[in-house]
Amino acid sequence: MSTAVTIRPIVPGDRPAWAELWKAYLEFYKTSVSDEVYDTTFRRLCSEQHPDQKGLLALVDDRPVGLVHYIFHPHNWRVEKVCYLQDLYADPSVRGTGVGRKLIEAVYDVADKAGCPSVYWMTQDFNAEARRLYDRIGVLTPFIKYDRPKPAK
Repeated sequence: MSTAVTIRPIVPGDRPAWAELWKAYLEFYKTSVSDEVYDTTFRRLCSEQHPDQKGLLALVDDRPVGLVHYIFHPHNWRVEKVCYLQDLYADPSVRGTGVGRKLIEAVYDVADKAGCPSVYWMTQDFNAEARRLYDRIGVLTPFIKYDRPKPAK
């Protein structure tokens, strides 16, 4: 089933809908962020002073139903920047209708227009539903992610 989806950049007036979608995304991963992080992230996504950190919304019937955030950054193995697709979320009511695919393909398009040859992302190994999509439109790599442990107090 395919749904008529509009993809467009996040704009300042999207703050309430964006916050609702991002909160749901963070809850899926059993995490949260402070109000300061919400405010700072949204400000960056809409700011001309942060051209390498942006976001897109997916709309169905003018209702925001999905989001994606992406960040361009330098890479030591390339001359061009690479694109990190950091957050991707589709409301459960529209999953399986092509919203996630269209959001990822929109990031591919933005990256292509910016002359950026690489788009990459990570997901949790338990995110089976998303991984079915990712396996169709991406290439699974053998990399394993490590984080710095929290410093002792």
